[in-house]
Amino acid sequence: MRLQLENLRAKMAEYGIDVYLITMDDDHQSEYVGAYYREIAEISGFTGSAGKLVVTKDEAGLWTDGRYFVQAASQLKDTGIELMKMGEPETPEIVDFIYDKTPEGGCFGFNGKCIGYVEAKEICDRLEDKNVKIASKRDVVDEIWADRPAPDYTKMYILEEKYAGKSAIEKLAELKAQMNKLKAEAHVITMLDDIAWLLNIRASDIPNNPVFLSFLLINGEDVCLYTDKAHLNEEVEAYLHSINVRVNTNTEDIYADVSSLRVKSILLEEDKTNYALVNAIPESTYIINKMLPSTIAKAVKNQTEMENLRKAHLKDGAAVTKFMFWFKQNIGKLPMTEWSVLLKLHEFRSSMEGFLDESFSTISAYGSNAAMCHYSPSPEHDTVIEPKGLYLVDSGGQYYEGTTDITRTWACGEITEEESTSLTLSVIANLRLAAAKFLKGTNGVALDYIAREPFWTRGLNYNHGTGHGVGYLLNVHERPVGIRYRLVPERQDSYPMEEGLYLSDEPGLYIEGSHGVRTENMLLCVNDYLNEYGQFCKFETCTLCPIDKAALNTDLMEDRDIELLNAYHENVYNKLKDFMNEEERQWLMEVCSPLTR
Repeated sequence: MRLQLENLRAKMAEYGIDVYLITMDDDHQSEYVGAYYREIAEISGFTGSAGKLVVTKDEAGLWTDGRYFVQAASQLKDTGIELMKMGEPETPEIVDFIYDKTPEGGCFGFNGKCIGYVEAKEICDRLEDKNVKIASKRDVVDEIWADRPAPDYTKMYILEEKYAGKSAIEKLAELKAQMNKLKAEAHVITMLDDIAWLLNIRASDIPNNPVFLSFLLINGEDVCLYTDKAHLNEEVEAYLHSINVRVNTNTEDIYADVSSLRVKSILLEEDKTNYALVNAIPESTYIINKMLPSTIAKAVKNQTEMENLRKAHLKDGAAVTKFMFWFKQNIGKLPMTEWSVLLKLHEFRSSMEGFLDESFSTISAYGSNAAMCHYSPSPEHDTVIEPKGLYLVDSGGQYYEGTTDITRTWACGEITEEESTSLTLSVIANLRLAAAKFLKGTNGVALDYIAREPFWTRGLNYNHGTGHGVGYLLNVHERPVGIRYRLVPERQDSYPMEEGLYLSDEPGLYIEGSHGVRTENMLLCVNDYLNEYGQFCKFETCTLCPIDKAALNTDLMEDRDIELLNAYHENVYNKLKDFMNEEERQWLMEVCSPLTR
């Protein structure tokens, strides 16, 4: 990797670039990207999913968060690239580092198509007083990446209305009505999940994310989809024609077409649109910078989507519960590793009708590995699972009926009192949050304390949000709803609760070097009752899989916690029993039987 770093520096010198920034973004600010966009891995060897790399003539630093400190330290060894641990007191902000390293009158470079406008503008504005030249139109890494993989262009398929619940024509009409309200003459969408949702089309360009690389431009009555012709077939072309969507198979034309717009106003979200595209908009055009109307509409599931999600969880719950039975029956009898049981879980899921893919890379973590909350094994980095301690599995599925996400922590045999306490607290927190009743309009900051109270009263905490929104046969992380104890503006997840929001409930605890636990169910926000104080809402728990009650410390549980667990298990048994064979059903009856002190 040092060779590629030096090749990059040689190109920088050729173009007179003093400091070059590489991100992990694609042209659409996607959370996950395909292999074509993994430039940081090509230059540094770091393969994590979050990071930024800054290269100067004689220095280089990679910024990443706490999920990847251990991995990055190992992969960056002997590369000449320094690990910059985000959030640590000694780590400079990336903007400050770039400012300090860019000489007066020098040149700062980056690929303007693969960085958000807001982020890039902040850096460029900071450099103004140094009279720095900005070089944003050249992808320097591409020029030295000889065997760069091609972008993945998978075939599109139409999501029928029996799954989507609303036609694309209706969705487009509602979007145009929102544009009129905002007095927007044009609208550009770069977010892949918004485009997929709006058009009722899916594909598989990004692993685990059923989306396709594209842009959408609405100019008056003209709706143009910019996407590669490899996505299309006769059925999809006919469908797009039927919903009055024009197709341009030269995706790069979006930049020229935006630059030639003759409109007074355009609606877009600057933070979710790449720097090059925003800069292509004529200066005479006023930018209406707001969260996309489609983002909000997409988050609120309609009644058809809600009913389908319940069906998806029957399938997914059956698969994970069968896996739990297999795991519990065979631990200590069959050889097991994190990777081998991960593959076994995939077998169970893929046997379910309508299963399309995992919704993210499965986290399969034994013992101390589970203390790294985003740990994932591989054939090269695997751990044997022994008949003792705790095993954590966080996984999900993509079905025509929707997207799932579930985490369970199971005892593999004898566990310590500390392990039992940790697991019990996560279960208590999960159940209490799921039982909450609240006024419509409450946001996740107000609800988060319900889950954290069992931890905070003991001086404990988990360093991640309690819940995140999830898409419908779309991305497993979806704006704008979430549950966390403080506002984090860049997360954009504090949208007020209302019926149809679909989100996770996943409190955990992570003891470095020892163990990690997490209990995660998916929730639907539904209306409860209306009175003189307003519309009250509650959560409906969608996820169906037993909780390992034998590993719990009932001394920590109040009577209401035991009642909530027993009610949950009664529902799990009643809904899953018919998916089980006789042996599985008898076991399910036992693990779902009422817990007593």
